[in-house]
Amino acid sequence: MTLPTAIPATMRAVRLEQPGHPVVLSEVPVPAIGAGDVLVRVRAAGICHSDVHYRAGRSRVEPLPLTLGHEVAGDVVAVGSAVTSRAVGDRVCLHYLVICGQCEHCMAGREQFCGTGLMLGHFTDGGWAEYIVVPERNAVLLPDNVSFEHGAVMMCSSSTSLHALRKGRCAPGDTVLVIGAGGLGMSAIQIARELGASHVIAADRDGRKLALAQRLGSTSLDTTGLTPSAAADAVRALTNGRGVDVAVELVGHADTVQLALKSVAPLGRAVVVGLNDTAVAVDTYRDLIGREAELIGSNDHLLGELEELTAMAARGALVLDEVVTNRVPLDAAVINDILDALDQHRAPVRTVVVP
Repeated sequence: MTLPTAIPATMRAVRLEQPGHPVVLSEVPVPAIGAGDVLVRVRAAGICHSDVHYRAGRSRVEPLPLTLGHEVAGDVVAVGSAVTSRAVGDRVCLHYLVICGQCEHCMAGREQFCGTGLMLGHFTDGGWAEYIVVPERNAVLLPDNVSFEHGAVMMCSSSTSLHALRKGRCAPGDTVLVIGAGGLGMSAIQIARELGASHVIAADRDGRKLALAQRLGSTSLDTTGLTPSAAADAVRALTNGRGVDVAVELVGHADTVQLALKSVAPLGRAVVVGLNDTAVAVDTYRDLIGREAELIGSNDHLLGELEELTAMAARGALVLDEVVTNRVPLDAAVINDILDALDQHRAPVRTVVVP
């Protein structure tokens, strides 16, 4: 397809050229559009803690150089000849898993296991750029009353939280522990309440984030200086000695995984989301067998969950006004500063790049 003349031939993009080195601003061609693709002008792209791991080389990124950024929202500026469900001018947020749609996993609704699947900003160019191309199915309509910044953040932090709570079978009346009151945690608190949780506890070491978590409907638990066992005792004290039905671990540390396991009630579910390359010690009887507890891994999310999220946001059940706390330009130095702050756990709750 020939691009409209209003679309430039080149664009600015912030890319990872070498693991362990700062990201850099480059001038690259505007990506080509296929018959089943849409070209999206990026209006907002989130900066996620995963991007810290990518830049550091703790999580493989290829092929290099690669444009990072997997939380993306914008407006459609061109469509391929075979596109039927999207049109120029549509406001969209982007499902970050580009899949085949035909393998057994895709057909069964398990698209995160697609054998040829590629994640935006990880294995194919992402949204820290002025434009991005994705297949038609990846462009989820964004309600008019939801901002691009909020739509972008929902594509990872909110969707990952929803998927984790679904994996933990969060049900009306459940008590829920959210470990980590960052971008994912703020969404998890609200989504757990929307799913019917009767009591949500947010655990973190940052008093400012805990204050926000409390405003969003949780009980705050400051775990500063506490061992996993002591923190779990504090959780039980907040739940009449019982523990929680679902504990969602969003930090990525051996201690917080142990906290999740030690905090669950009989038949409780500990769901691990945070990336961690350190072995975690598990007392198989006390932590699992004795309580018939479950330790569950949660990876990515599903396309259908994104439509559920946008509906939540549209009706005001998921509010990110105080979560998206920082907006920065498409500037490599500024983005590197945010990545540094995230790596040192001193960053704002959520930052978005606004090209």
